Amino acid sequence: MSSHLLPDTLPSQSTLFAIARIEWQTVALAIVIYGGFFAATWFWQSLPAVVVIATGSWLIAWHGSLQHEVIHGHPTRNQRINDAIGWPPLSLWLPYTIYREGHLTHHRDEHLTDPIEDPESSYFTQAAWEKMGGVGRRLAAWNTTLLGRLTLGPLVMIVSFLVQEAALVLNDDRQRAALWARHAIGVAAVLVWVIGICEVPLWLYLFGFVYGGAALSRLRSYAEHRYANHHDERTAIVENTPLFGLLFLYNNLHVLHHKRPEVPWYRIPLLYRRHRNALIDTNGGLVYDGYLDIARRFLLKPHDDPRHPQHR
Repeated sequence: MSSHLLPDTLPSQSTLFAIARIEWQTVALAIVIYGGFFAATWFWQSLPAVVVIATGSWLIAWHGSLQHEVIHGHPTRNQRINDAIGWPPLSLWLPYTIYREGHLTHHRDEHLTDPIEDPESSYFTQAAWEKMGGVGRRLAAWNTTLLGRLTLGPLVMIVSFLVQEAALVLNDDRQRAALWARHAIGVAAVLVWVIGICEVPLWLYLFGFVYGGAALSRLRSYAEHRYANHHDERTAIVENTPLFGLLFLYNNLHVLHHKRPEVPWYRIPLLYRRHRNALIDTNGGLVYDGYLDIARRFLLKPHDDPRHPQHR
């Protein structure tokens, strides 16, 4: 089956399901995530440290998955309400508005993986690669292994992002400065609750919640995209992972999300099962049998050359 037939093979959501005014499954999910966050920070002293860290990391990563969901028009038909659900900056470092703008740009599939056109690309142009120096190149190469992506990857991602944003603000980008000012208010509110009221140590929140959550999110994104000549073959599928599937709201079935980004998370597994063969044919068979399969292949081996083949 040719990939260009997929839109006919895979009907739009409006054809498959009645579009609800309010998707209560996602509303319930938001209540669970925010309620879990308040509970984990409030009761942290009564829990073993390992439970606090595991729970905190899961909740921050889950909140990132929720933000991704609301970016795509869920759970209501009013995007302002959706944005309000996703806006609270539990991760501290990433403003929701910037995430939303960049991620919607990322969905121009014809530019997937391009380091200039795709804000979520992990590739470098040859010019950027040469400017990094020996240490930077070794760090980037290590970041292409799964172990590197989970350990140093969050630090590289957060620091590089903040440096780029600081350059924009210092270059007198007033719109960006206003966005960060609003974000800072949200960060202050989160820290007042976490540190001021719940008395969670700052180091524990930064490493046990924020960094751990970023690492789990990097696990999801690690093998999502890989350069191929045709853009349909640049998006992967990770099957047989029920626990992480729930954490990532089934974005592990990523090629389906890129084909039908309007489909809500709780509809994805059934839709994938119905059209599995067509989707695998479309993405050229880029399928992994769970995240253990990815670990076996890439724990200490690079997923790909970090230099984009069209920018060398």
